[in-house]
Amino acid sequence: MSFGFLGIQFGFALQGGFMSRIFQTLGAGKEDIPLLWIAAPLTGLLVQPIIGYMSDRTWSVKWGRRRPYFLIGAILSSIALFLVPNSPALWVAAGFLWILDASINISMEPFRALVADKLPQSQRSYGFVVQTLIIGIGTWVASNLPWMVSQFGVSNSAESGVVPMSVKVAFAIGAFVFLASILFTVFTTDEYPPEDMEEFEREKAKKNNFIPDILNNIGNMPSTMKKLGIIQFFSWFAFFTMWSLANPALTEHVYRSPAPIETDYNMSDLSEKGAYDIANTKFQESSNSVGSAMGVYGLSSMAFALLLTLYTSKRNINRKYVHMVSLLLGGSGFLLMNYASPESLKYCFVLIGFAWGSILSMPYAMLSSAVDPKKMGVIMGIFNMFIVIPQIIAALGGVNFVSGLLGEEAINAMTIAGISLIIAGLCNFLITDKNAIRYQEEI
Repeated sequence: MSFGFLGIQFGFALQGGFMSRIFQTLGAGKEDIPLLWIAAPLTGLLVQPIIGYMSDRTWSVKWGRRRPYFLIGAILSSIALFLVPNSPALWVAAGFLWILDASINISMEPFRALVADKLPQSQRSYGFVVQTLIIGIGTWVASNLPWMVSQFGVSNSAESGVVPMSVKVAFAIGAFVFLASILFTVFTTDEYPPEDMEEFEREKAKKNNFIPDILNNIGNMPSTMKKLGIIQFFSWFAFFTMWSLANPALTEHVYRSPAPIETDYNMSDLSEKGAYDIANTKFQESSNSVGSAMGVYGLSSMAFALLLTLYTSKRNINRKYVHMVSLLLGGSGFLLMNYASPESLKYCFVLIGFAWGSILSMPYAMLSSAVDPKKMGVIMGIFNMFIVIPQIIAALGGVNFVSGLLGEEAINAMTIAGISLIIAGLCNFLITDKNAIRYQEEI
C-alpha cells in the first residue's frame, strides 16, 4: 500500500534537487529563487486540507476512499514532470511548478491517511517507517538520475537559457515511474469501508460545510498536534531552505563554480562567449554533483528507516527521543557544510538523511495516536499546514533575511537550516502525551 510513494518521492526529489537549477539556467538570480519556490507551499496549504476533507467523505465500492485521489494526482503530476524542464522561459517554469506541486499533493495527502486507515495504532510506527523506507529509495534514485543518464552519454551542456538534455531525460523517467508506481498501489490495495455505512451516508448527505468544518477542526486541534506543529515549523523551514538554496550555495561554496550571469559577458565576443560556455558547463556538472550528494540523504534515510522497520515490527519505540536525536544529527549535517569539500559533502547529507527519515514517520505516528480516526484525512491535511506555513514564510523573504544577518555568502542559508533543525529537535521536549510518545496496547 506504500509502494506508490516511490513515485511521489521521484516527483518531490526531482523538484527539490533540480528546480532551482532549472530556475538558474533560465536566468534567475540566487536571491530570487526562494520566491519562485512559493508555489510549492502555497499549493500545499490550499490543496491538502481540501483533498483530506474530500477523501474522508468519499467511498466507492470499486475504488475505495483514498485511491481515486492517488490516480488523479499521478496523471497530472506525470504530465507536469515531463513539461517542467522543457519550459522556454522562467515564468513558464514557475507556472509549471504550481501545477506539479498541486498534483503531487493530490496524491500524497491521502497516502498518509491510508496508513492510519488500514493499520491499528500498535502498527502505525511500523507503517509510517515502511513508507519512509520507500521514500528513501525514491529520493536516492531520483536525485542521481541526471548523473546516471549523463553516464550513458546524454549531454550536460546546453545553450544559454536552455535546460540540459540530462535533466529533461531524468524528469521524463520520473514521470513514468510516478504513474507506474501509483497504478501498482491503486490496483493491488484494498480499502476498508466505513464501519457504519448508514452513518457515513448521513454525514455525506449533510450540507457541505467545508470551511466551517476546517476552522472548527483547527480551533479544536489536540494539544499534542499543536506541539508537533512547532517541531514541524522549524523542521520544514530547514528543508525548504535546503531544497531552494542548496544548489546555489554548494555549487558556489563547495565546488567553486557558481552559475554564470550572462550580462557579465559580452556574448558578441567569441572569447567571452567561450568563457561563458565553459563556466556554464562547469556549473551544470557541479549541479549534477550536488544533486548526487543530496541523493545520499535519501539513501541514509532509507537505511535509518530499514533499521526502524526491523525494530518496530516487533517492539515499540520512544518516538519522541528518536525524533529528537535524528533532528539534532541533521542540524549538525547542515552546519558541517561550511567546512565540506566535494569529497566529504556526502557525509553531511548522510546526517541530514537521519532527520529526513524521522520527519517522514515519527510526527505522523505520534499524531495518529492523538486524533479522531474518523477525521484522519482532514486532520492530516490540517497538520500539513505546519509544513507549508514555514515554507511560505521562508519563500517570502524569511530565508534571505535571516541568512543575510550572517553575511552575503550563499552558504549562510545552510547554516540557518542547521540552526532551525536543532531548534526543532530541542522542541521535542514539549511532547508529554505518553500515548503519542510510545503507544501501548490495552491488555
